[in-house]
Amino acid sequence: MGGQSLERREVLRVMSLAAAASQFGGFDRWAFGCGHSQPASGLVKPPAGTYSRQFFSAEEFATLERLTELIIPNDGTPGAREAGVAEFIDFMVASDPDIQYRFRYGLSWIDTHARWLHSKPFRDLASEQQTEILEHLAYKDKYRPREEDGQAFFKLLREYTVMGFYTSRIGLEELDYPGLKMVYDEMPGCPHLDDPEHKHLPPPRDA
Repeated sequence: MGGQSLERREVLRVMSLAAAASQFGGFDRWAFGCGHSQPASGLVKPPAGTYSRQFFSAEEFATLERLTELIIPNDGTPGAREAGVAEFIDFMVASDPDIQYRFRYGLSWIDTHARWLHSKPFRDLASEQQTEILEHLAYKDKYRPREEDGQAFFKLLREYTVMGFYTSRIGLEELDYPGLKMVYDEMPGCPHLDDPEHKHLPPPRDA
């Protein structure tokens, strides 16, 4: 959401967490994903094709995409939607059973709460109504009783949104990340040429 400042230390922490998933491919906007086509210029091009949802239903994904967009909006510069953050979160949740229930329950809570307040699912509310709901989950001075589950989910969602955004090319450009040129222009091709879909790689180890 606009007005939510991010400390550099937090950004660096979530970047290190996201790097743990770098062995997986399939993203077209994620800086740490392996590229499988490397033309003579040395520029690593993203894989072609449209991302396919791995975990969330179409309705859940639509809500997730809107939530991430509200957390990091397009305020004249690209935000979470342009960076493909919802795709990143869907992939990360599909890969980590430990957080699947928390995300699915959280999205259900948001929709149930929106219906209770406005008789519509969250994704169908007016932008002002969506923002008002999230403000009570995001800011301690606006906390309301009986919204603790929503507050916990928003904290989790915000962390993964920040993680996805600041490890995308868009996010790294915003940070003026010094390694961006290396990541996109000088990084060697993916070493898994015999396993282009990464079907045989072990899952990432817990931190």
